Amino acid sequence: MGLDLGAILKPAGLFVSDRDAIVSINIFIALLCSCIVIGHLLEGNRWVNESITALVMGLITGGVILFATNGTNSRILVFSEDLFFIYLLPPIIFNAGFQVKKKQFFRNFMTIILFGAVGTLISFVIITLGAMGLFKKLDVGPLELGDYLAIGAIFSATDSVCTLQVLNQDETPLLYSLVFGEGVVNDATSVVLFNAIENLDMGHFDALVLLNFIGKFLYLFFTSTILGVATGLLSAYVIKKLCFARHSTDREVSIMMLMAYLSYMLSMLLDLSGILTVFFCGIVMSHYTWHNVTESSRVTAKHSFATLSFIAEIFLFLYVGMDALDIEKWKLASSSPKKPIALSAIILGLVMVGRAAFVFPLSFLSNLSKKEARPKISFKQQIIIWWAGLMRGAVSIALAYNKFTASGHTEVRVNAIMITSTVIVVLFSTMVFGLLTKPLLTLLIPPRTGPNTSSLLSSQSILDPLLTSMMGSDFDVGQISPQYNLQFILTAPTRSVHRLWRKFDDRFMRPMFGGRGFVPFVPGSPVERSDPDSHLGTVTEANHS
Repeated sequence: MGLDLGAILKPAGLFVSDRDAIVSINIFIALLCSCIVIGHLLEGNRWVNESITALVMGLITGGVILFATNGTNSRILVFSEDLFFIYLLPPIIFNAGFQVKKKQFFRNFMTIILFGAVGTLISFVIITLGAMGLFKKLDVGPLELGDYLAIGAIFSATDSVCTLQVLNQDETPLLYSLVFGEGVVNDATSVVLFNAIENLDMGHFDALVLLNFIGKFLYLFFTSTILGVATGLLSAYVIKKLCFARHSTDREVSIMMLMAYLSYMLSMLLDLSGILTVFFCGIVMSHYTWHNVTESSRVTAKHSFATLSFIAEIFLFLYVGMDALDIEKWKLASSSPKKPIALSAIILGLVMVGRAAFVFPLSFLSNLSKKEARPKISFKQQIIIWWAGLMRGAVSIALAYNKFTASGHTEVRVNAIMITSTVIVVLFSTMVFGLLTKPLLTLLIPPRTGPNTSSLLSSQSILDPLLTSMMGSDFDVGQISPQYNLQFILTAPTRSVHRLWRKFDDRFMRPMFGGRGFVPFVPGSPVERSDPDSHLGTVTEANHS
């Protein structure tokens, strides 16, 4: 989606190419607005979300452009994976970390890591081995070992947005936190895998290279996390000490946005995983920085981050819909669409098998480690978790373009086949699986029925994005006797670690970096030091104003 406008302002006016580019931008922005309006109108039944709407709008627009240009072009903008990774992906991932329900996320942290990291590796291996065995029968073209490994990483990245829009996090908190948390960790793991593969020397692949690959993966995973945490803590410390509130709310929100983006760009500069960095930066900012700013800054920041993420997602799916009709890639890939469609069917089959290969066994292991008092993952919930990970979206598209194109173009037949197959997989999985998500969840988890249920859930859903992950005990996980003996740590390791963390957080971290209960008092500032009920009223007014 890169544009080279050149010198736009000239004495004689705009160049023809520049005028065409501006016309394209106007059309694309109008399409974005249309997707939002149509998505809002279709929101009531939850059958169709903005992602599906944007895909359909992209397909329709691509068809119109294709007809208007006599079959020579179907796109308004040219895809650039650099633009995606630098501008579109950061707000999506940061908002996921910033909005996450930390209590549920860290309560189920080990299960989320099992699904998101270990499960992604299992899926990666199955997809890679399956591709190596089946692609050759279709005469796809000359693919090397590095290409097959990259294909495994590309199609290991899930997109669970359709399932999350149907699930109710108040009715099924365990299921929602597992699907949401696994989706974020999965994206980060897939990108780290892809980056590690790109740096491998495939000419001399042996046990030493494999160990180097594992070491590189672990290095990227942990250093990226540490960088995100450090940047989030720095933002909290700066805002707490400099007290921006006495001067301007704009400065508070600006420093939060810029520090979040700085964490991502620093990670890219150091060749780390920007997804992991900005995700954990968002979690740390929501735990410390968000509590150090004024009430107006809190509401503004939450809505700003959510809005940027929302626009970026629609932007990407709208482009994917148009790119699906790129006639140049289809002609280069094959004289008949049968080969890309057959390849896409194989990939979808491998995705389903790879998904099942870890969801059910890892759920069994997770249930074994839980005591009777802790909720276990039922078989119906396991089916939903399996289904939620079948859809492919933004990350798969971006990684495929990064691997098989140069600035959105390719002249190699096998690369064109892989791009068209990826687009088909994303279109089919998002639209078909996405449309079937609502009836499947209704069948497996019937909605609650009661006289006050709907009104209660609707009132909670209005306030939930702003308050649930921020108010209350962010890292609390129940009320049990705080006796940290060896038996308790061994029998309930997750809960005991949380208790130890909360003691450390209250004694050392929050006094230094701020946070709930440690908001600095600034004379003359609009910070209101009140109880949670008054906060609830303040934000409620903000939502209705």
